[in-house]
Amino acid sequence: MCIKAVMVCRLPHIRPGQSVGLLGGSFDPPHQGHAAISEAAMQRFGLDHLVWLVSPGNPLKSRQPAPLQRRIAASAALITNPRVQISDIEAQLGTRYTAQTLRHLRRRHPGVRFVWLMGADNLAHFHRWKDWQQIMETVPIGVLARPGDRISARLSRAARIYRGQMLKDSQSQLLARATAPAWCFVNAPMVAASSTAIRAKGGWSETVV
Repeated sequence: MCIKAVMVCRLPHIRPGQSVGLLGGSFDPPHQGHAAISEAAMQRFGLDHLVWLVSPGNPLKSRQPAPLQRRIAASAALITNPRVQISDIEAQLGTRYTAQTLRHLRRRHPGVRFVWLMGADNLAHFHRWKDWQQIMETVPIGVLARPGDRISARLSRAARIYRGQMLKDSQSQLLARATAPAWCFVNAPMVAASSTAIRAKGGWSETVV
């Protein structure tokens, strides 16, 4: 929902007091790995809702993704859990970076406990994100291990700098109520799917959504 004349952009299904996970990405294309990480995050971090923030584009990548509405439609077709919503709010807000998006969402949803979610592969290069330390100190971060990314994530710059703020795996249910900076790395069953691999096989480019 977004009324651009007065810039009232919100996620209409969430309420103050709820814990809401935010999973950002291009979802180009969305796949069962995204769905699996969402289900694992909701269970491990005790989230009331989870939102896929389908981005207009990734500032760190030179290749531009498929049209936004196509990715939104494919994401909606993949998800069956009613507590997982698909949103194009970054396009509505006109934000390019996660730090900007978080500032807008926290201002528009006071009382909501947001948790930023990422796969372990993203933690490995998190320090390349714009204002990454601001993100770390704004909302708790839940990191879910994906195949082959555990070691690089644990040795990442972000992990080293904020090692003292890391919750144990057994404390994952406390993450949403923790005060940032706080993060938790959990091992969860993952589907070894990759958007890059799917595109390489040609299925996504040949699919009309």
